Amino acid sequence: VWLDPNKTSPYEFFQYWRNIDDADVTNCMKLLTNIDLAEIAKFENADGAEINRAKEMLAFELTKVVHSEEEAQKALDTARALFSGEADFEHMPATKIDPAKLDDGKIGLLDLLIATGLTQSKGEGRRLVEQGGITLDGEKVEDALTTVSAQQLQKGIVLKKGKKIYHKATM
Repeated sequence: VWLDPNKTSPYEFFQYWRNIDDADVTNCMKLLTNIDLAEIAKFENADGAEINRAKEMLAFELTKVVHSEEEAQKALDTARALFSGEADFEHMPATKIDPAKLDDGKIGLLDLLIATGLTQSKGEGRRLVEQGGITLDGEKVEDALTTVSAQQLQKGIVLKKGKKIYHKATM
């Protein structure tokens, strides 16, 4: 995770902290935030919804310190919208695809995953598709040879990697 928003967007930064291991939440709160120790103590033995509330608080506070309260609020709102099924396309991480990457008016899904930074290689992308870990505009991708058209990219498409990583691709 980077502090530079050009390397890790405020949303991705927020999500990094939102997804840390449950056992690390209160320790990170104590070490990295100015949250009152009495407030943190309430989460010492938390689980379920309470630990999720603590993670959200940690992610918000750290994003606020590094990026600003406005960016932290955007990240929080985007995360809540995405995970409630009400996609917030405006603030999710996005990549503008260079038209030169298209071949005959389309780009292969594996190349698109690499171009957006969701995978490092075609092999990694292929494994994710085979394991059911990639969705394209809400539809699970079952074929690694799937292509995306220039027309789709002009509208903007949403890729989802696993359960928690969303990314918009446009042209």
